Amino acid sequence: MSEKQLLNVSDGSQLGVVEIAPEVIEVIAGIAATEVNGVASMRGNFASGVVERLGKKNHGKGVKVELREDGILIDIYVIMDFGISIPDTAQKIQDNTRQALKNMTALEISEINIHVVGIQMEVKEEEVTEE
Repeated sequence: MSEKQLLNVSDGSQLGVVEIAPEVIEVIAGIAATEVNGVASMRGNFASGVVERLGKKNHGKGVKVELREDGILIDIYVIMDFGISIPDTAQKIQDNTRQALKNMTALEISEINIHVVGIQMEVKEEEVTEE
């Protein structure tokens, strides 16, 4: 049975070891990405869609974390709002994600790749007439 991979972020103190699971990085990156204006939603899979319909929010949806020898690689899959600048918004997602992870975990990320997988068109709300 393989052991889950954890990131050791200890500073060498005598108090003990601090380890962070990759799932924690996924959640932080997911929340940071959705905070950026222009991000309509994150791409999920069928299972995460079912879980959200049952009332549980999946904050790590649309984020993939890969631990490599040369550092941490993060892939973020987003659906953006129609009419925004995709390059500017992608840069803001990268900046916000990097800053959130640095503040919360003190980890340096080697790559944050943004994958725009869709555009959310404006949904016009139909007027409901009462009779």
